[in-house]
Amino acid sequence: MTVNANPEVTREWNGLTIPTPGTYALDAAHKRVGFVARHMMVSKVRGEFTEATATITVAEDPLASSVTATIQAASITTAQDDRDEHLRSPEFLDAENHPTLEFRSTGVKSQSGNEFVLSGELTIRGVTRPVDLEVEFEGVGRSPFGQDIFGFTASTEIDREDFGLTWNVALETGGVLVGKKIKIEIEGEGIRQA
Repeated sequence: MTVNANPEVTREWNGLTIPTPGTYALDAAHKRVGFVARHMMVSKVRGEFTEATATITVAEDPLASSVTATIQAASITTAQDDRDEHLRSPEFLDAENHPTLEFRSTGVKSQSGNEFVLSGELTIRGVTRPVDLEVEFEGVGRSPFGQDIFGFTASTEIDREDFGLTWNVALETGGVLVGKKIKIEIEGEGIRQA
């Protein structure tokens, strides 16, 4: 079923139908904050953080929009309890002493069609580094519950060692147990708050 966007809360901009200015919250029921890491140099491990919040402020000039997000470190899951406990430990996220991962946008670098580059600062274990998220705007609509929403996906790749996540084990066959590069994959819906 196609949901028609309410013309009072959408506008046309550079060939896209986008939300009018306002504040949106990440919908907890329609989000995934995931990651992919290399394991033993031969396979990938996928996981996610199940608890995350974000506020998205859509500006009059869409390229001046901003995002802040907070992710609960202890909510990490890879569907393997022993690994998850290790990831929460001081050898990785140190969730007890650093309970959240934080993201704060610093600007939108570019736009091509429905694709944007969102620059920001990511903080993990108290270490802050710049990151660029490749964001796809997926569309805007109204839910059957009368909520004005829009969808997006975003991804980036980080070097975990840049954030002090340096634990590893050398393999007899060469290489290491856990890859340094981590791909971050985010999918979500924003719900208008104001």
